[in-house]
Formats: sequence, structure tokens, C-alpha cells
Amino acid sequence: MTHPSPLPALPVACFANPGANRMTPYGARRSDILGADALAQAQHELSQWPGYAATPLHSLPALAQALGVAAVHYKDEGSRFGLGSFKALGGAYAVARLLCRELGARLGRTLSTQDLRTPELRGLCAGITVTCATDGNHGRSVAWGAQQFGCACVIYIHATVSEGRKQAIAQYGAEVVRTAGNYDDAVRQADHDAQAHGRFVISDTSYPGYMDVPRDVMQGYQLMVEEAVQQLPQRPTHVFVQAGVGGLAAAVCGYFWERDAGDRPCFVVVEPDKADCLAQSAQARQLTAVTGDIDTLMAGLACGEVSHLAWEILDKGTDAFCVIPDAAAVAAMRLLAHPLGQDPILVAGESAVAGVAAAIAASQDAAARTTLGLNADSRILFFGSESATDPVLYAQLVGESAASVAARAADQAAMAATRGTA
Repeated sequence: MTHPSPLPALPVACFANPGANRMTPYGARRSDILGADALAQAQHELSQWPGYAATPLHSLPALAQALGVAAVHYKDEGSRFGLGSFKALGGAYAVARLLCRELGARLGRTLSTQDLRTPELRGLCAGITVTCATDGNHGRSVAWGAQQFGCACVIYIHATVSEGRKQAIAQYGAEVVRTAGNYDDAVRQADHDAQAHGRFVISDTSYPGYMDVPRDVMQGYQLMVEEAVQQLPQRPTHVFVQAGVGGLAAAVCGYFWERDAGDRPCFVVVEPDKADCLAQSAQARQLTAVTGDIDTLMAGLACGEVSHLAWEILDKGTDAFCVIPDAAAVAAMRLLAHPLGQDPILVAGESAVAGVAAAIAASQDAAARTTLGLNADSRILFFGSESATDPVLYAQLVGESAASVAARAADQAAMAATRGTA
């Protein structure tokens, strides 16, 4: 007799990357983009920032059993610097690095991010304006970084960014400008206005002639991967990572590629079906933009154009691509809020769960399991990139407020601690 699966039935389009080559060495060019030396510098700087702490890594054994794999771990970025997402490691760090470069050149000396907090340099920072376009989290990080170091900030959001995400940025003192069109239109407007007004663009996407800042952003992201690896009991066999322009995915892929060479985990990039620019680029074997409104609930992934730096790593470093609909992300959010068995209760935003949704869907599809090499010995790592960064939308999608889910999670953790000391 067969028993019904405890998992929701989810659709997915999954295919092996035709450009993947696991025998290709990481090489000097990729190390220049994302390498151990840059990670060491980011770790040194960020670990000194007030409020720094490694975010938790959760084991989900009941989900692993339901998926038919040996282990599942979820890196929960919801508490990162109080900003609700991993982006705090990227945008704010890139702001600090840019200020160090600009002011260091003016003063004729090398500066650290700690130097920026002195009254003298904070006064000089006030004369600099940083700017970017965002779906929400990156702009929030840039605005927070600007506030931390005392520079001015102008953030551009596109037509469908929610009012909640707009307010989350404005609370850090940034001027928020809403533009017509999609994310990529907002990117172009931010760049145009920056040139007109002498602002410095802090973008998480790179393009010809603009590489240094996005490199800083991705280098900051790698600290999250380093933390996860130190927390894991065993190296993962599979890593599922959601992608917008590709910066996060490249940071994770590059970390394992540089260190594990040909024996690195199977690396799976997951995108919304309305904004799958990386998957389309892989299939076309050239950078391919997705046009139109790219209006997905997974707001942090609503990007139509691939970051050039990210593509240098993901083109050959990605083993497979999975493309999912919005409904799959909503189902995964609800599953983490009401988990299987004794798995921890987790507050996860729409963009955080794409990897979880893809793994659930792939586990239900024999062809996808084969493509990804999922079996009873697999150990899967997910990066939960955000918590409920739009609390109103979260409550609508999950049917319960993020505060209520967090309260249940706290009660669960307290009960577990009591059992552990009994």
C-alpha cells in the first residue's frame, strides 16, 4: 500500500546546463572576481561591525525524509544585522568599500571600514551620495550602509515594488524614487541620474565598464557561505540557490568551486518562470535578457538581465537549472511555517524559498531526480536569503502573520531547550 506524500505537489522545469564543465579549473580570472583573499578581507571587516553574528543553520530531518535524501540544512539569513536578509553583507559592505576607496584617494592613505566611523571621516562621507535600483532588499542594505557611515542615499524602485518594501528602505533615511517599468528600467534610470548628479552607483549587477562595486557585493555574500560550511556536519552533495541577476548564486558557486575543484557539490540555480534570464542564457549559450513586466511574487528575483561577472562563474559552474512558478514558492513558505514532524518552524520570505520549492518539485519527478542525481545519500543545502521583508504580503500568502509564526518558533525552541536539559 502506498502512502500519500506529506509534501505539496509542485511543478518544475529542470534541465542540465549544456555549458557545465566540472573539469574546468577555477582559474585566476574567477579568483579575481570571487577568491579566498577577498573573502578573508570581507570577513575581517564585516565581523567587526556592530551587531555581527553568524546566522543559524537549521537541520530539517523530516523534510529530508520526505524528499528521500540523507540530510537537509537551511541557512537562515533573516536575522542578518537586523535587516531581514543576506543583502546586508553585500550592499552595505560595497558602500563601505567605495567610501574607503574614494576618501582614501583624497587623503592619500589606505582606509578600513572602521576608519569611516571616526568623526573626521564621517564628516567627509556626508559629501558623497550613493544610489542604486532595487526590488527591496539590496536597496535596504545600501540605505542602511549609507546611514551607518553618514553619506547621502537615493534608492530607485520600480512600479511593482510594494509600499511595505519602500517604507523599509525609507526608514534608513534614504530618498526613495519610484520609476515606471521593471527592475532593469530602474537600473538604467539610477545610472542615468547618477551620471547627471555625480552620485556613486552601488549595484549588485555588473555590466561592461562597471565591475568593481558588484564584485565587492558578491565578495561580501561569500561570508554567508563560509559560515554555513563551518556549521555543517558534512559537506553538502547538492546546493540549491535562487537567482535574480546571479550575484548570490555566483558567490555560492564560486566558493565551492574554488575549494572543492572537480568534487564540488551539484550546483542548482533556481529562478521564477517569469524572470528566468540565467536559464534562458544557458539554453541559448549567450547572455539573454527576459523582457516585459517580469512580475513575480519572488520580488528579489524579479530581474531580467544577467550580471556579467556572475555569468563568468555560473556559465560553467552551474550543473542544472530549475524554473518554478510563484505558486510553488508560496507552498514552500507555508511548509516552512508549518513544517513536517519536529523540524524547526521558519519564517521565510518569497525569494528565500525558491531552492526549497525546486527541491520538493524535483523529488517528485523521476526525470528531475535523475538530472540532479538526487538519491538516499544526498545532503542538500539551502540558503534562506530573507525573512518576511514585506510583512503584509507574507501574512496574505501564508495566512498567518510573520510575528505569529516567529512566536511559535520561539515556543518550539524553548520547549526543545527544556527537553535538552531535562
